[in-house]
Amino acid sequence: MKKRITQVILLVSMVLSVFILSGCSSQMAKYNPKQSVGKQINYTITGVEAGAGIMSSTQKAMKAYGLTNAKWQLQTSSTAAMTSTLGKAIKNRQPIVVTGWTPHWMFTKYKLKFLKDPKNVYGGAENIHTIVRKGLKKDKPQAYDLLNRFNWRPDQMSNVMLKVNNGEDPHQAANDWIKQNQKQVDSWTKGIKHVHGQSIKLTYVAWDSEIASTNVVANVLRSLGYKVTIQAMEVQPLWASIATKAADGMVSAWLPNTQGLYYKDYKGKFDDLGVNLKGAKVGLAVPTYMKNVNSIDDLKK
Repeated sequence: MKKRITQVILLVSMVLSVFILSGCSSQMAKYNPKQSVGKQINYTITGVEAGAGIMSSTQKAMKAYGLTNAKWQLQTSSTAAMTSTLGKAIKNRQPIVVTGWTPHWMFTKYKLKFLKDPKNVYGGAENIHTIVRKGLKKDKPQAYDLLNRFNWRPDQMSNVMLKVNNGEDPHQAANDWIKQNQKQVDSWTKGIKHVHGQSIKLTYVAWDSEIASTNVVANVLRSLGYKVTIQAMEVQPLWASIATKAADGMVSAWLPNTQGLYYKDYKGKFDDLGVNLKGAKVGLAVPTYMKNVNSIDDLKK
């Protein structure tokens, strides 16, 4: 009985702690340009999933800029939790620093800016590549040709992402984009013969950007007669799926930095069909109303 009472007390204490922390979070003051941004947000950068490449890059950046020794910490969360927290902060004009990347719908929906990275820890602009398994060109030449031709722009990807974020089914959002950009899609499929129910598997990282691109490619492959399976994975299993031929391809390889380690580890076990989107970028981002914070160095002030 005594043990049960202790457990109940402990549970109540935990619930009260969560309630108090939530209350404190919602009562955070608006951004004050005259005060240290670190003090205003408890020296916390709001991140995403622990295995994401941007998280390891951010840890390197924190060391390079002396943030680790200046009380700063990187908070692991999820993409959905990060964007939700960002949206609430912007609604109340509160300070926040997040791990950010483009293309992403948050840069379309909100007014954000990347912090300058004078030490170039995050690297310059990245590109997204299409990676396929060895032997795909011989086994499924029509699919290979389509994947080899696939390319689009960041604003086009963002268009699909924003629709999905607003509640539209990814399959439907991809179909809507295809219908509105039929001329471009026709340039991908021109001269490719239709098949009859051949199976093909695409893998992807469950980022909003890759949900958009993978669904677009999958739907175009379906229009060519393929029976398409798509499967979300973490980054390391994603690359392993192609290297071991468990999957046929992916259109979600951020290079040369974000997924560069896996590219190096599995080199020789896949075919790189090149860039399908130019101008991707990763780094730390803040709302534009944080006018006094323009560089990662500014976080130490």
